[in-house]
Amino acid sequence: MKKNDWSRFFWVGSAFVLFLLGTMPLAAQEQAAAAKKDYPPARNVVITPAASHIRVDGHLDEEAWQKAAVLEILYEWTPGENIPAPVKTEVLVTYDQAKIYIAFRCFDPEPQKIRAHLMDRDAIDTFIMDDHVSFMLDTFNDERRAFQFRVNPLGVQADANFSELEGYEDFSWDAIWASAGKITDFGYTVEVAIPFNQLRFAKGGMVQTWGFEADRSWPRNVRHRMSTHVRDRDRNCILCQFNKISGFQSISPGRNMEFDPTLTVQRSDAMSMDEFPGGELQTGKVKVDPGISARWGVTPNLMLNATVNPDFSQVEADAAQLDVNTRFALRYPEKRPFFLEGGDFFLTPLEMVFTRTVADPFWGGKMTGKIGANAVGVFVTQDRINNLLFPANQGTGTTSLDANVWGGVFRFRRDVGRNSTIGFLYTGRVGDEYSNHVIGADGFLRLSRSKTFSWQALASRTAYPEAVAVARGQEADPFSGYALYGNLRHDSRNLIYALSYEDLGSDFRADFGFMPRVDTRRLTLNIHPVIWGKPGGWFDRLAFQVVGSRVTDHEGNQTDIQGQIGVGYNGPLQSALQVFLLSEKILYQGVEIERTFNSGYLEMKPRSGLWYWLYWEAGGAIDYANARAASSVLLNPSLEVALGRHLNLNFNHIYENLTLKGDRIYLANLSQARLVYNFNVRCFLRAIVQYSDVRYNPGLYNFPVEAREKGLFTQLLFSYKINPQTVLFLGYTDSGIGTANIDLTRASRTFFLKIGYALVL
Repeated sequence: MKKNDWSRFFWVGSAFVLFLLGTMPLAAQEQAAAAKKDYPPARNVVITPAASHIRVDGHLDEEAWQKAAVLEILYEWTPGENIPAPVKTEVLVTYDQAKIYIAFRCFDPEPQKIRAHLMDRDAIDTFIMDDHVSFMLDTFNDERRAFQFRVNPLGVQADANFSELEGYEDFSWDAIWASAGKITDFGYTVEVAIPFNQLRFAKGGMVQTWGFEADRSWPRNVRHRMSTHVRDRDRNCILCQFNKISGFQSISPGRNMEFDPTLTVQRSDAMSMDEFPGGELQTGKVKVDPGISARWGVTPNLMLNATVNPDFSQVEADAAQLDVNTRFALRYPEKRPFFLEGGDFFLTPLEMVFTRTVADPFWGGKMTGKIGANAVGVFVTQDRINNLLFPANQGTGTTSLDANVWGGVFRFRRDVGRNSTIGFLYTGRVGDEYSNHVIGADGFLRLSRSKTFSWQALASRTAYPEAVAVARGQEADPFSGYALYGNLRHDSRNLIYALSYEDLGSDFRADFGFMPRVDTRRLTLNIHPVIWGKPGGWFDRLAFQVVGSRVTDHEGNQTDIQGQIGVGYNGPLQSALQVFLLSEKILYQGVEIERTFNSGYLEMKPRSGLWYWLYWEAGGAIDYANARAASSVLLNPSLEVALGRHLNLNFNHIYENLTLKGDRIYLANLSQARLVYNFNVRCFLRAIVQYSDVRYNPGLYNFPVEAREKGLFTQLLFSYKINPQTVLFLGYTDSGIGTANIDLTRASRTFFLKIGYALVL
């Protein structure tokens, strides 16, 4: 049998076997397995109104807390599997007409070992190293979405949206709520008040029933995670296992209106590149940008947002990414508040809505909400800039047009049965001689306790200005394309597997989304066995992975085929190790390139306030600039250290050495250091330094290149944040560039001030 025939036989056979496994859930075996577990059913706890006023200070001394409903965190769900929690935790819940109140009493046999540090809200990578408590509220009790809130022993906040169907946990979502924490002689306490106008829930005066989970993270030699309910590892849903809380009646979000005026003042000075490096920085004009955003809860379950001349400036610098020898466009996450509100309503299996395509809008409007079984999301914008990607099988082209563009998105999703959905999506962008429209449907089907199937089908229609089409090698006349996606997934205690198929037509464009590659038909098989350790053993979890993937273009040419095996370990000292061996064959620019390399990462959190990480790749590589095989070593170490409760240092470095038969093609180093001093939970001073240095060997390039490129970016920021919208930022940034013959020279600098205020009515 020929090699191609073997490949076809393998993939067709794998698809057939996985299809049978997925569509025939073997109910008898699943029921037998479920019967072996004597897990208690979810509880329904009745919540009563607060017996007194509550002041959020962490003391829990009001009468309301003495009479509040009490739940206990009884179960450790990882690394132990629903074993008794190693420490005692009480959760208290009550409410009044305007707020829900939740408190924790966290007992600890050694309070001096509690891990607690000051930091900015939602600094989640740092936050999870601390002791903390969390809870989730499924306010529609539909087991599809939930609001998540976390607090550490000093009262530092983190909040997120959680979407069950997409496995989506988004900590960029922000609510305005109060929290306080106190370390005591028995452990610590946490007190929280969340206004109902920050949540969404079914309207009407009937008694409300919500899904509820409370969780405690107790990081010591391992990170013990404990909950108020059991977590069955043979069920691949989280919200469906929650306890229920009920009794809320006549609750109201009030007028549920919020106005967020902002004022941004900045001045940017820059050197003309015609005079570089000997020129002077030319003082720029002071730019004053007032703006306002508004939010109105039309009903408790329907939210309307609007903004005029919005402040979409980013105070946080984007994380440094190495863009040398890249084939496709890099993706940077969304951080702007207007787009983050209700962002989970626009999720689909393929990323059709990526709001960083909106660069500099005049205004924007949005409506999101849920009415019965129907979830709806709409937003429109008018942008000053039209950023475009030109995707293909072999790479991504980009351009930016200085022209107004109108954009709009409509999303509808209906709940079907207990845990399934079907949805519809439209996105559109229209400008001068330009348009892109995408329309499609998608669905999520829960086939059994452990098996799901998700799918999406889309069609697009695109027209570019003639000059852009000619310059970028695109069709001059309007053209159409399509996209298809399907994924069958099994997720149980000891086995995870998935079979997915993706077909992106060569003329498919999704300019409101992030679609850097098209003209592909991709089939992927992933098999992932898992072995769980015993409490106190040398490992908590061992995981193995086998992945195969094949990609062809729409002319039938195989452009990618890949096989990967791997093993993962989690154990004491909160350690994790994963090692992979990958072999692939790539067709790039008409050249068939084969390579084999290994990759992996090592992570440890051995004590309070210390975290380090190392990612590596070594072996065969592809020199995309010159379309040939090469060798590479890539190292990416990271270190985070808390120096006391107030000071935090984070360092990240990327090293890559690309060679051809022992001769260096380029050597790249990219470093980022971040130093933060936190005065309290509201105020910090932060310095960021990013430095890049890339040394090229011009003799090994098929086109002229500089022998060296250097870059330096620095930022100093003072932040005072009462809540996510009531803020004061004062900062300075500058950047410099250099070459082999030119020392690093400052090319630009910016001074900025931002003031924001949240007026909640």
